[in-house]
Amino acid sequence: MVEDDWEMAQLVEQALLDEGYLVEVARDGISGLEAARSSPYAAVILDVLLPGLDGRAVCLKLREEGRRVPVMMLTALGEVVDRVQGLDLGADDYLAKPFSLEEFLARLRALIRRGEQGRPGVLRAGPLRLDRISGHAWRGDHEVELTARESALLELFLRWPGIVLTRDSLLAHVWGDEPGRSSNLITQYVGHLRHKLGLPFAGSDLETIHRVGYRLTVQNRT
Repeated sequence: MVEDDWEMAQLVEQALLDEGYLVEVARDGISGLEAARSSPYAAVILDVLLPGLDGRAVCLKLREEGRRVPVMMLTALGEVVDRVQGLDLGADDYLAKPFSLEEFLARLRALIRRGEQGRPGVLRAGPLRLDRISGHAWRGDHEVELTARESALLELFLRWPGIVLTRDSLLAHVWGDEPGRSSNLITQYVGHLRHKLGLPFAGSDLETIHRVGYRLTVQNRT
């Protein structure tokens, strides 16, 4: 969520947490754009009137970069022309302030469902393939047996090739808020993936970004 009104951000964040969502909040357009570029979010809730870079510019940049994460705009600009402009810039939904939390949550659920339906069943990057439904993975023609956690981790890397995924975002998306989770889990499971998939190997490399996280790099190698 990108929202500079702290009271509004706290209200919406608590409503989302109560519904079981994991939430990260940015207070300006520039940091919001960087967050949306670096983590595999299910949706972005985006205010329009933001310091640094307004929400319309953030949404446009995400779409120009080919990022299809669902975007809901929240704004006090409720005129028809404002809604049309936001949707034309690539927003998926537009909700004018003030709004009811019930309607907001219902719209968000619908937005996330549409995003899931639009996601391909088989993800590919270089010689790697993953069937999201069955959890089966392949390196070239060789099928690789993965656990559910390993499959979930690989899905994130295949959804975001070339993007540095932080340890915190990987933990949040694969382990949620389970007690006892730690960054050591990420180190352990990335090690499992490298061993099972034979990384690095021709065409792909799972890189460690020191003190930050990991990145799946796909290259054309001979």
